[in-house]
Amino acid sequence: MRIPLPDGRRVPLWNGDRERPSGPVSAVVCGGGLAGLAAATVLCERGVSVTVLEAESSLGGRLRTWPETLPDGTALGMERGFHAFFRQYYNLRSLLRRVDPDLRRLVPLPDYPIFGPGGLVQSFEDIPTRPPANFLAIVRRADTFRWRDLIRVNGRAALEMLRYDPDRTYARFDSMTAKDYLDSLRFPPEARRMLFDVFSHSFFNPEEEMSAAELLMMFHYYFLANPEGLVFDVLNDTFENALLEPLRVYLGDRGVCFATGRRVTSIHRSSGRSGTLSPALDGGWDVLHDSSSGSGEARQEAADVVVLALNVPGLKDVVSASPELGNAVWRQKIEALRETSPFAVWRLWLDGPTAPDRHAFVGTAGFPLLDNISLFHLFEEESRAWANQTGGSVVELHAYGMPDSTTEPMIRRAMQSGLFELYPETREAGVVHESFFVERDCPAFPPGGYRARPGVETPASDVALAGDFVRLEFPSALMERATASGFLAASALLRPYGVRPEPLRSVSPRGPLV
Repeated sequence: MRIPLPDGRRVPLWNGDRERPSGPVSAVVCGGGLAGLAAATVLCERGVSVTVLEAESSLGGRLRTWPETLPDGTALGMERGFHAFFRQYYNLRSLLRRVDPDLRRLVPLPDYPIFGPGGLVQSFEDIPTRPPANFLAIVRRADTFRWRDLIRVNGRAALEMLRYDPDRTYARFDSMTAKDYLDSLRFPPEARRMLFDVFSHSFFNPEEEMSAAELLMMFHYYFLANPEGLVFDVLNDTFENALLEPLRVYLGDRGVCFATGRRVTSIHRSSGRSGTLSPALDGGWDVLHDSSSGSGEARQEAADVVVLALNVPGLKDVVSASPELGNAVWRQKIEALRETSPFAVWRLWLDGPTAPDRHAFVGTAGFPLLDNISLFHLFEEESRAWANQTGGSVVELHAYGMPDSTTEPMIRRAMQSGLFELYPETREAGVVHESFFVERDCPAFPPGGYRARPGVETPASDVALAGDFVRLEFPSALMERATASGFLAASALLRPYGVRPEPLRSVSPRGPLV
């Protein structure tokens, strides 16, 4: 089967004429984040009996919501940070439509400007949707870029943004760092910071540790090949209320079983199973798991097919403890995966309002350890209700790609300094409650890593990978890559049974000058 893309180009997929397998098939999905939930959705819709194992106490992975209790006893949802739903996230939106057919939970943000020191602002509102008009419009709006600066710009390097091709771009630029590529453009320093630094930081990877080819792919995906425009939508409530709980109910109604607080430790070939329809000669897998809290006994689940939708550390642990899984070459690819630098999230419940003209989300450039500011009371129902009741505001600050040596006091001081400079009204507000944490579990995309990165399929036809670290053959990133890889993983596992794959959409796979 071939799936049409917005520009008429097609992505080849395999044929399948069945809606479901001819007999019972069982699956274990290891990981209850977006990738795992996407895989579970396709599998259960095709009649597979699915069990989802999740180490955390709730589903969602990096979208997980947990309760945060304020001093007055109010319980509100807390998450791992703001997430943007770009309009070319076709597969994520397809997943969301299972529980919200008209996408009423998504609300548009008319702009997400970038703020720099001294009042610098870069807006993305009403930017043309077609290249190169969209890129030229961005440059024309930049206060930090003058047309005379074009004389110094490395035009040949800049044109590579319009010449993205998966084979050529990765062959030529995967060994180069994103920093070296951006340096080669010779943009004025302030223009580079406002136009590119915020963008590259959004992928959690520091420029000096990220592949230039990955940066070019993401620039292609988000800007130059994106027919939907450069603005995005946000969920109007917590991820738990707007997506995860409705999806859990949807999957539960289709027979999916969930086991949270269960950490997958290894998988091993089953022995002596009878009556299985598994095409694998060895007859499926036993998935071993124990309690994430350290209490409770170890258990195992038998499955015909397995989806490993774990984060990078979790996947490496499982593969290391599963000697029957894969071959030496594939196992080396898994071992070579890395997490990128840590990131920080600081949410503040303040007793005073923000100014009425503030944006719901802004990126920042030139403010150390502050990459963006989100005002949750402007779009999220729980936060809006709390702010309306108390007269306060809910402000969230992010820092991405931090050096390992960064300490919590350093982060707090830098974030607060940037917030006070950009939103001076917050200086007078008291902190009613706060949630601060540092995490390090996002995938790294280092120079030279593309070809060695594993894809969805593994050496075992009855085991597949899913996650935002997986190499896909079409442009995607972040939540969209996680969802698309989950759809693909389920489709790959169903292929031996003759079951049709899940339709996929993406942007044009190549740039306008290819």
